[in-house]
Amino acid sequence: MTAAERPTSRRAPAGAAVLQRDVTLAIQAAVFAELAEHGYGRMSIEAVARRAGVGKTAIYRRWNSKLQMVIDVVSTAAVKVMPVPDTGSLRGDIRELLDAGAQAMRHPLASQIVPDLLAEAARNPDIAETLEKALRETQQGVSAVMIGNAVERGELPADTDVELALDMVFGPLYWRVAVTRSPVSPDYLDRLAQGAAAALVGAHGVAP
Repeated sequence: MTAAERPTSRRAPAGAAVLQRDVTLAIQAAVFAELAEHGYGRMSIEAVARRAGVGKTAIYRRWNSKLQMVIDVVSTAAVKVMPVPDTGSLRGDIRELLDAGAQAMRHPLASQIVPDLLAEAARNPDIAETLEKALRETQQGVSAVMIGNAVERGELPADTDVELALDMVFGPLYWRVAVTRSPVSPDYLDRLAQGAAAALVGAHGVAP
């Protein structure tokens, strides 16, 4: 093969990829700051761009709307803080998820942003549908792995309801942290993990 016949590869200019990632990270940080300070309703793409030190075009290259931007940024953050547990037992996996969930929900930004987004969702069906779909898909992915591991270990049957498992694990935690704002101690998380594991086993007819 001659030099002229060899395929050529195009290289991005030096620093271009780093710049792109830096811009994205700056926008993500600005979105969280604006949500915490002003809430979804009063937040604007212009304000996010100013805070991030970028032009509006940088945002529109990534997202088509404010809603899409917020949902994507929040979902991305949720993926990062939710581990895929593999401790060797259903109870241990649930305990690890609960610990990560409690830390995420008690974060100062999350404690402001999540209630605001849920309030907006109650007023706007489009926000409700998009938020529910994005967050549910994110968490269901982790839950599906956890349930799949438990099935392989013989702790749960193959037809275990992943969505039900997700509700049974995170429902009580969300109620305690976001609604009643009660303390969440390691002992409480231990007992909640034990109860959730027993409830899942009991609900699906498998002996512990």
